[in-house]
Formats: sequence, C-alpha cells, structure tokens
Amino acid sequence: MNLNLPKYNLRVRLADGKKSVFDPCRKKWVPLTPEERVRQLFIRYLNEEKQYPLSLIAVEMSLRINRNAFRSDIVVFGSQAAPLLAVECKAPQVKITQQAFDQIARYNMQLQVKYLVVTNGMEHYCCRFLPDTNSYEFLPAIPDFQSL
Repeated sequence: MNLNLPKYNLRVRLADGKKSVFDPCRKKWVPLTPEERVRQLFIRYLNEEKQYPLSLIAVEMSLRINRNAFRSDIVVFGSQAAPLLAVECKAPQVKITQQAFDQIARYNMQLQVKYLVVTNGMEHYCCRFLPDTNSYEFLPAIPDFQSL
C-alpha cells in the first residue's frame, strides 16, 4: 500500500523469516509491522522534509498516567530538552478516529507539548494546544522544526 508520505528507502533486513527495520533514533533493529513502517517513514519525513534533528526525537517513550504505563510513538524535544511535539502513529488500515486524538491528548497530560500529530501514513492531522482555552486548533500543515 502506497502511503501519503515521500518515498524513502528504509534499512530492512530478513532474519529467521521475519522482516525488521533499523530505527535510527533507537539505534536498533525492530520488527517491521505496518505501524512501525508508518512510524519509520514519518521519522524520515520529520527529519528530511521538516528538519527535525534525529538526536531530538524519542521513539516509544515511556509515560506514566494514573499509575498506568503507556508509550508515546514519537516525541520531539527542543534544544532545551523540553518536549515540543508528540506523534501517534497507526497502521495504514486503521482509521483515524476521535479515539486516536483522545489517546494522544491523554499522553499530553504528562508530556505538555504544544503540538500533537496523529497519522496512519495516509492521513496526517496536526493541532496546536491552546492553553488559554484548554483546546486544540487544527493546523493546515505540520510545522518545520524551526517554527516550533
């Protein structure tokens, strides 16, 4: 399935009949699932098209919310180590629903980022948190790193 992202060559290998992809942020090979493909292509998009430094991107970052453990797919940090943007990735066949936005908004109770992105590789939604009204504003595009 062709995704709505630029074409990038991912480092993929086959071992014991299973495909894995090299994650440049975690610096390790991980199983190549449909969601992981979206995540890796989106990382490349952020890095190559939007100028997000790989060194400031955390993948599957652990979170604790009300004593429950969660993992945020992608978190981008600023040069001062404050989180700025969080991305929730879904497999291409998973429809983007309110549930996905609720999930990343829950994560943002701990992360406190200004920008949230939800993508399934086909559709990408980006919104900015407005603390004055405790609401979100959808943006027409994902901001470049310099404008975060």
